[in-house]
Amino acid sequence: MSDPGRVERRQTVAQLKRTIILDAARAVFETEGLQQASMRAIANAAGYTPGAIYAYFPSKEHIYAAALGESLARLQTATEQAAATGPPAERFIAAGLAFFDFYDTNPRDLDLGFYLFRGGIRPQGLSAELNTELNAKLLATLEPVRVAACDQGATAEQARMLMADVFAHASGLLLLAHTRRIALFALDARQLMQAHLRGLTETDRRERRGGR
Repeated sequence: MSDPGRVERRQTVAQLKRTIILDAARAVFETEGLQQASMRAIANAAGYTPGAIYAYFPSKEHIYAAALGESLARLQTATEQAAATGPPAERFIAAGLAFFDFYDTNPRDLDLGFYLFRGGIRPQGLSAELNTELNAKLLATLEPVRVAACDQGATAEQARMLMADVFAHASGLLLLAHTRRIALFALDARQLMQAHLRGLTETDRRERRGGR
């Protein structure tokens, strides 16, 4: 019979090694970008041999996907917790602000999520399979926005449009804040995000009243 304690220790060590690899990889991606990064560079940064890295991840794309997946999991927790209680309109605003605040507070996660590590703003991604998985995780982070919109009476199509609106507006403001271009307007990006979310809830209520 296997020793439960030994199995648990092995799992703990494996998780620790995985965390070390991901932390090292993020540093390499930040310096070299996804395209220029190599498994050897990641292994060197982690203090392991390339063979040890391959035991955990088959490619640098899978490492990037794992790092991004963990980032999105933390983002999902933030939006879900923010929208856990309260009237639908308040939950909608709270979830949208939580999405904005996560990336505003964690700019390296913004770079990771938008593939900005030395890559600039352009269409980028990983394999079709990894892209599908990560896109689903991204949508899950905005699910509290969609649910709150539906709870306010929005149709499924309206809720999807509101989800997209929140994502697009947050992304634009985060870019302005991240590059400090928001200083041109002498305005606060978070206050603009909050005002936009409030405007969306008020517009939604007016439109639904007008449609009756």
